[in-house]
Amino acid sequence: MPDAIELTATVLFAVAVIHTFCVPVFAHRAARGGVHAGLWHLLSEVEVVFGVWAFVLLAAMAALSGTATAVSYMDTRDFTEPAFVFAVMVVAASRPILALVDMLVRGLARVLPLRVEVAIFFLTLTLVPLAGSFITEPAAMTLAALLLRDTCFRHGPHFGFKYLTLGVLFVNVSIGGVLTAYAAPAVLMVAHTFGWDTSHMAMHFGWRAAFAVFINAGLLTLLCARALPGSPGVPGPAAPRARPPVPLAVMAVHLLFLAGVVLSSHHPATFLSLLMFFIGYTEAYKRHQDPLMIKEGLMVGFFLAGLVVLGGQQGWWLQDLLASLDPLVLYWGAAALTAITDNAALTYLGSLVSGTSETWRYMLVAGAVTGGGLTVIANAPNPAGFALLKRYFPDGAISPVKLLLAAAIPTLIAACMFLLP
Repeated sequence: MPDAIELTATVLFAVAVIHTFCVPVFAHRAARGGVHAGLWHLLSEVEVVFGVWAFVLLAAMAALSGTATAVSYMDTRDFTEPAFVFAVMVVAASRPILALVDMLVRGLARVLPLRVEVAIFFLTLTLVPLAGSFITEPAAMTLAALLLRDTCFRHGPHFGFKYLTLGVLFVNVSIGGVLTAYAAPAVLMVAHTFGWDTSHMAMHFGWRAAFAVFINAGLLTLLCARALPGSPGVPGPAAPRARPPVPLAVMAVHLLFLAGVVLSSHHPATFLSLLMFFIGYTEAYKRHQDPLMIKEGLMVGFFLAGLVVLGGQQGWWLQDLLASLDPLVLYWGAAALTAITDNAALTYLGSLVSGTSETWRYMLVAGAVTGGGLTVIANAPNPAGFALLKRYFPDGAISPVKLLLAAAIPTLIAACMFLLP
């Protein structure tokens, strides 16, 4: 039986999930102004939701079992992933990295037999998410979100198009990182325990994920081509302000910093030291930079840290539930549970179940990554995309229900691909 702290944590976790679905309501109240507009605005920031309720949990722990228990619990949490997402988001969102990726995408777009704007849109939703298998999913999400922001999200109020695009982006990033054993959080949590290396991931997961990524992006491109800039009645992208191009040498240095952060993703002291060095470098060559996304990165890190604190007390019900499911039921159950938990936490708890078959393990991880695009909390990189794109939606908030509906079809396509023999 769960103790009082575990029950309290589960109730607070449920409240936090409900809170995320109420964000548009709070944003609308904030937009109306009034004495408490600031409070409503705070409650409408989805990045603070789990952090706020995590503080409530710590206060409840201190009241129920003493301050020492709450402090001890915090000391045993692993905050490597939130810190890494913060670091990689700041580096990947820098102007030289974005300019390099934009140059590569535009170069490939000119080769495709499509209108340039359409080709850029398609490549942003395919090659960039798949690149997440090498540069990690948080970096891929950051780059793809910034490219979408600059090429199409800033133009026109086509909110249906934006929700559909966001749904495909979240799903494709979640499944696009499974070509290797280190880039997707849900895979990283179990790769060592299950004995899976990159060749195993590419053979059993990678080709299925790649097909699903191209199908999702291709269908969306066909459906929404007329809503892209350059189409009749749709304004083209605004001309960028005149600035000297970023030198290739500066791009190369930023790329080395990004590689260093990615390669040291398991070592917080190392990648945070690199981040400090990176910030100093950008100050030295400020003329080639845009403002670093420190605030956005911290907010995303705060969100994920809150998820770590609240999620750490959910094992009493979630682990037993996973152990009781047959492989096929587990597959669909993992995809659904991911929407309200976090796919990395889900696979980690599943890895603690003893005596599982290889089929059971495959179904657990495949289901977890398949459902990773359904909500903002389903996959660690999602808050980064959310933070970068939310301002282009009504009241600066993204409706969780509309996101869920937009991601439903891409999720089903991915689910069917992972069930192929």
